[in-house]
Amino acid sequence: MDGNGRWARQQGEQRVFGHHHGVRAVRDTTEGCAEIGVGFLTLYAFSTENWNRPKEEVDALMELLVQTISKEIKTLMDNNISLKAIGDLESLPRKCHDELNLAIATTSSNTGMELILALSYSSRWEITKAVKEIAELVKGGKISTEEINEQVISNHLCTKEFPDPELMIRTSGEMRISNFLLWQLAYTELYITPVLWPDFSREELYKAILDFQKRERRFGMTSEQVKIN
Repeated sequence: MDGNGRWARQQGEQRVFGHHHGVRAVRDTTEGCAEIGVGFLTLYAFSTENWNRPKEEVDALMELLVQTISKEIKTLMDNNISLKAIGDLESLPRKCHDELNLAIATTSSNTGMELILALSYSSRWEITKAVKEIAELVKGGKISTEEINEQVISNHLCTKEFPDPELMIRTSGEMRISNFLLWQLAYTELYITPVLWPDFSREELYKAILDFQKRERRFGMTSEQVKIN
């Protein structure tokens, strides 16, 4: 969800101003996805690299996260959405961690869309963690190196309970993945929009999905094979 800082500068405001206005885009996008039947929505909210930002910005982001999670529980319940989270969650401030766990527990019985927050997350961190876990299994004789395959690796990722994404939307026109779901995005369709995150709306969401629906997803096959299948 990129572009909050640039949007704020365009308004002559501090970066935090953009983060606050980005909350509306989160709500609009989440409700829009739920309304059209999207099963899983993952929002890249805070990366492990974001901890390197100025302390005052990080502190403001964590406080905003706590406030937003608390305020949006009703929205999640009204839309039958269950909240999940991936990342190094133990590194979050205790207050933020507690609010997150409360929201996850409160919405756990909802049966509609699953909203997944990527917090203190980076794909390289995730893959490194998975490699260490698998290495411990090999060391303990619980699995052999010959048994390690793609499924074993996937089972040790934060996303083991979720399907790989079909569509990734990148706002603000940046042409990079920024350490997000590197393993899972192997065959994901990418949609890059110049729209800054605070200006992202249901209309922009629908543009992305309509564009996705026109794509031919071949997964390494030829067009002829896809048509036959």
